[in-house]
Amino acid sequence: MALWCYSFSEPRVGQGLLLFTQPAYNASIFENSAARTYIRSNVKMGIILGSSQFLDIKYSIEFGNSEGIFQAEEFVMGDFCFLRVRTNGGSGAILNREVQDHYTLIVKACAKGGLEALATVNIKVLDTNDLRPLFSPTSYSFVVSESAPLGASIGSVTATDADMGSNGEFYYFFRNRVELFAVHPTSGVITLTGQPRMDKQDRFELEVQVVDRAMKLYGNNGISSTAKLVLTVERVNEFAPVLSAVAVIPSQADKDPVYAIVTVEDKDEGLSGDLEWVSIIEGDPFKQFVIDQSLVGNEYLVKTSELVNWDAFPYGCNLTFQAKDRGIPPRLSNIQVVQLLVTKPDPVLANFEKDIYIVKLSEIAPPGTIVEVVKISPAPLNVIYSFSSLVDPMYFDINPFTGVIMTTRQLTKLSQDFMEIEVVDIISQQRAVVQITIEDANDNSPVFNKPLFDIAINESLSVGTVVLVVSAVDYDKGENGCVTHTISGEQSLPFTIDQDTGQVRITRDLDFESSDDVYTFAVRASDWGSPYRRESEVNVTIHLININDNRPLFEKISCRGMISQDFPINQTIVTLSAVDMDDLGMVKYNILSGNELDYFNLNPDSGALSLKSSLAVDNLKMDIFNLKVVATDGEMFSDPTFVNVSVLRGRMPPSGFNCRETRVAQLLAENMISKVSAMTRPRPNERYADLFSMNKQVPQFEALPTNILVREDLAVGASVFQVRARDDDTGFNGHVLFSIADGNKGNCFNINIETGLITVLQPLDREQLDRYFLNITIYDLGIPQMSSWRLLTVIIEDANDNDPEFYQDSFSALVSENSAIGVDVIIITAFDRDMGQNGQLSYTMLTSVPQFGIDSETGSVFVASYLDREILPVFTLKIEVRDKAERGTRRSSVTTLSIIIEDVNDCSPAFVPSSYSAQVLEDLPPGAVITWVQAQDPDIGPGGQVQYSLMNDFNGTFEVHAVTNPIVYIVPHADPLFTDNS
Repeated sequence: MALWCYSFSEPRVGQGLLLFTQPAYNASIFENSAARTYIRSNVKMGIILGSSQFLDIKYSIEFGNSEGIFQAEEFVMGDFCFLRVRTNGGSGAILNREVQDHYTLIVKACAKGGLEALATVNIKVLDTNDLRPLFSPTSYSFVVSESAPLGASIGSVTATDADMGSNGEFYYFFRNRVELFAVHPTSGVITLTGQPRMDKQDRFELEVQVVDRAMKLYGNNGISSTAKLVLTVERVNEFAPVLSAVAVIPSQADKDPVYAIVTVEDKDEGLSGDLEWVSIIEGDPFKQFVIDQSLVGNEYLVKTSELVNWDAFPYGCNLTFQAKDRGIPPRLSNIQVVQLLVTKPDPVLANFEKDIYIVKLSEIAPPGTIVEVVKISPAPLNVIYSFSSLVDPMYFDINPFTGVIMTTRQLTKLSQDFMEIEVVDIISQQRAVVQITIEDANDNSPVFNKPLFDIAINESLSVGTVVLVVSAVDYDKGENGCVTHTISGEQSLPFTIDQDTGQVRITRDLDFESSDDVYTFAVRASDWGSPYRRESEVNVTIHLININDNRPLFEKISCRGMISQDFPINQTIVTLSAVDMDDLGMVKYNILSGNELDYFNLNPDSGALSLKSSLAVDNLKMDIFNLKVVATDGEMFSDPTFVNVSVLRGRMPPSGFNCRETRVAQLLAENMISKVSAMTRPRPNERYADLFSMNKQVPQFEALPTNILVREDLAVGASVFQVRARDDDTGFNGHVLFSIADGNKGNCFNINIETGLITVLQPLDREQLDRYFLNITIYDLGIPQMSSWRLLTVIIEDANDNDPEFYQDSFSALVSENSAIGVDVIIITAFDRDMGQNGQLSYTMLTSVPQFGIDSETGSVFVASYLDREILPVFTLKIEVRDKAERGTRRSSVTTLSIIIEDVNDCSPAFVPSSYSAQVLEDLPPGAVITWVQAQDPDIGPGGQVQYSLMNDFNGTFEVHAVTNPIVYIVPHADPLFTDNS
């Protein structure tokens, strides 16, 4: 607007007769007025003529009309000369309010006679709707979040119109109908009227148009301007995760302890609400902790990845937690520091129950014999027992989980009688020593240095002579290795044996001729073992060698007789007989003296005495002959005997010889009878067999059943079954040992090797193993050792030692709210590892609600009364399951059942509030939002989705969106003045 300064003086009312009615006038004119258009004023402009009607007044514009737009005219009517100002059509200039909206004109009035008057005319240029609204800028781009609420402002478009007042008013509207968005007709704000989904359409290209209200009023519906609008749908990561962490003090008995619980909430939907990680960002430099997601979706559990030495953290450790979501851009949660302070109980070191286990073990213990049970106390969660050094696996083994040390074979071959074994728990590295003393069990019989003895001795050996040493050695220790020698049997022998040295001595004279010439007997070697001695026998054969130790003996001696002188030559006078007890050869006879004249002949073999030459001679010098006769066996001579022969002259009948009997024949007969008697005593046809030490019988079981029943709650050490066996042999051959050779899984049973009593060694658990097939083997201690075995099936009877367990930690179910009474909702399932009554279950609902009940036998939860989701949509019930044990305490468990009531369309929607009112400009563009209406339906799902419709749309003037948003529109065809001319 221009500002002018004037040098004229204030116009006066008049000079003389020439005066304006006012010194200044206000007037107006519309811009763009046509030529010869007069300005308008609310007062009369001009000069009152009065009596001076004859004055010829002329008006002219003296100042303020530089462009010649205006022209002043006079018009006389009656006594008044009007001042009229009009536009000058010949100047070519037009009024444009937007260029200049005010003019100040100085008008001069002139009359004849030099009269003048001045007045000021202030002209205001009035606006006309000569300009259209224009967008600036002409394109817009906004991002809309998927999660933005209905009615949210997305952005705004801007248009301007330089006209004033109603001429500058305009409306915004979309060129085409849009469902999800609306533009405010006057403010240009883009509003969300529906829920965009990025997976359906992530970009909208729209056109916003603007229309001038005034033009519409005057019938011109031309669209003045169009702007492009691009709306991009994004999953805007609006909310950061909210993290909350709390420390937990785990129980020492927890196998998988939890040290903290972290909860993270993110209010975003979709990917932006998902978490990329929950992490420990500080406080765990050695990565000793891990974070596991629990079954609850937004809950995380902090555990250890390795064994933590809490002694190294006397003041605990501070862990800093943070979470990050998957939104774009991702957002981090708040940071929270949690102090983990594990208060350890008074240190109870887990050590072996003993530092040194002292064990005495018989060397004849059968394979599978329990040596010792080593244990760490208090019992840790995990143990692995092992021998720390290499122990000969031929003899011992250890169960890595129970600590039971057992033999793998007999120990009789071990050279040492003391062993020291170190046992270590590989996990805790705790160690203990097991000292095993191998006790001698008299498992060795005495052993002779020869399998048999066979000698020959002279019969002439004197009493007390040692003829043989028959000795045995025993490799056992102590008294078990001391040996006593005896001659077995009840024979009357001319021998004895020294019980310590085994020397065989002659106890009486030996005589080949009168006694047995072969002695066969057994020498028994017995050790001093207890309770039985081990004995061995060896055959001994002693042959007597016959020597010439007897002189021949005449059966008759001192023979006297007579013969006639004419006794025939070579005729036997008398026969001498000598006996040699040695029976080594023929006895020879010889005349020592008295036959110097050589009248007699003595047969050396037969002992017959005869005449060699005739006695019938005249010169027979002797009539009595005294012959000295001796018998010899070639080495020894008998005592001489005399034969007195008297010769008588003349013939005489033979009268025979008289001899004195020596009874030698009787003595010989007696010796022969004695020898025959000795030789005819029964003798074994073969070599003497060691019948005493022979192991002939196999041990036998006595009434061993095929199976037995054992309750699983039988205490450790309790008796299970007495195995009985027998062996008809004697001594060690009949001594029976018992063992469990196989099938003793987990070393749950032990058997006394001497008595056969089976006891419980380790706790039984039927649920882990309900039967054992024990190989019961019995051995005798004979040589060679004999054994038998039988299978004993141990069936574990159930005890009520297990709590019932649900198949799920918790249960959930859906049920329609219009379900009839009695309808099954869900079957709660549980199991009990026990058997029989102990494993039979009954169900009880601990939460007392009238709407539901439970079948105690099947666990079926059913509808007990009418349901109404709108009153109570979710039920959280506690369900107990209990076993039916007949003995002892019944065991139980509790679970949670969540029942969600499914909606049915049983409620009518209701408007909130029940009535609405709105004022609407009559020229609003089509698509303009008039009002938002809201109805509520407590149903959910499709039954709770409200569809809107207008009961009266006033001939199609109004429209309401049916489903997605409760907005009342003006329909596009409601006003025929709005048409799309593009």
